[in-house]
Amino acid sequence: MQGFIDALATIEVGEDAVRLFHGRGGHYAGCEHLCLDWFGPVLLLTSFIPLVETELADCQQAITARWQALQPNRPLNLVYQYRSGGETFSQLLTGEVPEPHIVTENSAKFQVHLLRGQNHGLFLDMANGREWVRGNARHKKILNLFAYTCGFSVAALQGGADEVVNMDMSKGALAIGKQNHLLNDFTAGARFLGHDIFKSWGKLRKLGPYDIVVADPPSNQKGSFVATKDYVRLIRHLPELLAENAEVLLCLNAPELDTQFLRQQVEEAAPALEYLERLPNPAAFADVSQEKSLKVLRYRLKA
Repeated sequence: MQGFIDALATIEVGEDAVRLFHGRGGHYAGCEHLCLDWFGPVLLLTSFIPLVETELADCQQAITARWQALQPNRPLNLVYQYRSGGETFSQLLTGEVPEPHIVTENSAKFQVHLLRGQNHGLFLDMANGREWVRGNARHKKILNLFAYTCGFSVAALQGGADEVVNMDMSKGALAIGKQNHLLNDFTAGARFLGHDIFKSWGKLRKLGPYDIVVADPPSNQKGSFVATKDYVRLIRHLPELLAENAEVLLCLNAPELDTQFLRQQVEEAAPALEYLERLPNPAAFADVSQEKSLKVLRYRLKA
């Protein structure tokens, strides 16, 4: 716990949503279970093991002290979440959470929800992936698979994409995605398809071909996607969706599966795809083992 308290002395908060402390990266011994995120104007403390009352009180006290040093004239808004597997418990420790709660990233606006569910509406570790799409989307047609709340789509339209097709089984997530587009004044240019991707290849082919495909599936979500058996099923269909010189971002956030797992799947199921690079993760998500962290692999359709 002391590593977390010491690290608080170095954190700063700005306008954009960011990770402030990444204990899961393994750089702070004894604090591997703790993370602290800034979803302005709210701080989110997450623990992946249950904290006893005194531990939580110590964390809150340390966060409060740092906040008073950073923002002496602003009240502290602090949410605590315990999560492990399918179990999630969220609690407002002090202050309040705005409703709706709108955060920013690179001038884009996103609606988040810290007090319900395990995920919050915006995956902070994917910031570099969204930035890559923003920088490469101009005049492109883009397919956003497992779109969730459509962060990639907003980034693509910011970058001048001609059209984005968003597909996700969760109509609730897509509804938030639609709101995210409206928050950013995008009233056209995006489709939102609440379908099972594995039953929709024909529709996707009809709407294509695509210049960029982004696939950011859950790593282990029963009834939706389990990476060890479903990623290869996805990869097999990618070449038939791609335009000439199209690029693909394949994302995997499973600590137990390394980069080679995904590269081997592509080599076997879609040899027409050429590996280019692995995108770096944001510095705030530094990990002692890069293979356990988020993996975003970039491919291009071979000429």
